[in-house]
Parts: sequence; C-alpha cells; structure tokens
Amino acid sequence: MSRFTGSTWKKSRRLGISLSGTGKELEKRPYPPGEHGPTQRKKMSEYGLQLQEKQKLRFMYGLNERQFRSIFDEAGRMKGVHGENFMTLLESRLDNLVYRLGFARTRRGARQLVNHGHVTVDGGRVDIPSYRVKPGQAIGLREKSRNLDSVKDAREALTFVPEYLDLDEDKLEATYTRLPERSELPSEITEALIVEFYSR
Repeated sequence: MSRFTGSTWKKSRRLGISLSGTGKELEKRPYPPGEHGPTQRKKMSEYGLQLQEKQKLRFMYGLNERQFRSIFDEAGRMKGVHGENFMTLLESRLDNLVYRLGFARTRRGARQLVNHGHVTVDGGRVDIPSYRVKPGQAIGLREKSRNLDSVKDAREALTFVPEYLDLDEDKLEATYTRLPERSELPSEITEALIVEFYSR
C-alpha cells in the first residue's frame, strides 16, 4: 500500500482530527464528508475503533502501511511500553522534527523541505524524511534555504516548540536534547488500541 497523497482535509473530517496540525480542516465542518456526514451516528465495533486509531496515527505522520508496521515491530523489541516506544520513534523522524521546529507549516511540507535538500543534521545535508534523529544531534536549515518564503510563513505561524528541542532562533538551528515523554506526544491518540490491533 503506497503513502496516501489525496485530500487530507477529507481524511481529517472522516477521522475527526486535524492531520495537518493547523485545525483548519474541522473549523467549518467538524463532521464526516459526504451527503449524510452531519447526521451519521454509526456505532463502531471494537475492531473498527482499533483500525481508526491506527489510521489516525498513520495519516498524521504520513507513512505507508509497510513503514508504519516496520516501526511498530521495532518498538516492540525495545524495553519499555510498546505503544509509547512506537510514538517516540515516530516523533524522532527528521520530517516530523522539522515540522515541530516550525520550519514548515505541515508534516507534508516538512517532508518536501527535507526531500529537496534544505535540511541539515550536524551540519551535513540529509534528504531522507524518515531519517531517525538521535538525542544530541543538531537540526538546521542550509544558509541559502533560510530565506525561503515557505519557511518565513511557517516561522510566523509558529506558536510553540516542544521542550525536547532547544531552538536557536537566530541560527535557525536546534538540538534534539532528549526523547519526548508521553505527555508531550499527541494526546488525541490512544496507542493501546493500535497495539491491540496489531496483536490480533
């Protein structure tokens, strides 16, 4: 199954969360798309709830099923709570951290920024969005990329940088100081349901 490239707004309304992180998708129409969207009162089975939770997280981070399952299996081999380890690994992806730093307005935009070679890790250019950043590594933008209009717009819209990222506003460079705690990860996700889904 390939990565989803369709309308994230429709997907956001179907799943009931903002996949872009901006919240705009649900402002005017906070109900599923389609003719009967506003009146749908469908009771979900346990399997349906688990699948929906899995899809929420997968579309939020923009992964295909194979990538998603691979990271889930890797998290299961680590010490600690499986679901929390899984979300920590997702959060440590380079494209996600570029988004968290406010270099792009959405994760999709951050992925494009990385793909086009605008992002550096420890001073060297990295163009792989799935690159796993380790605590202590520095993330920045190439000097000629700092004046991109998309970066400027994203910086102006930024309201919050997580505590596990130490950002130098002048250099537009940040250090990934530590792994995030569960309280700092998306609260709208119930990762236990995803673990149950894959444990069937």
